[in-house]
Amino acid sequence: MTGDEFVRRVRKLGRERSIPVRFEPRRGKGSHGRLHLGDRFTTVKNRRKEISPGLLTAMLRQLRLTRDDI
Repeated sequence: MTGDEFVRRVRKLGRERSIPVRFEPRRGKGSHGRLHLGDRFTTVKNRRKEISPGLLTAMLRQLRLTRDDI
């Protein structure tokens, strides 16, 4: 899964659960950005590249989501 796909899936989940979602591309360094899901957030690395399984797990943990959620 790429970073862009991750952001799309989290946005869809937010719409389904009526949780506000926003992405701030300027909050990160270079191609990084910050994705907010309600009051939780995670940093999304280069959105055009694949996210490694370990990083995906860490990002989901920060947002308190599971792989089944997305």
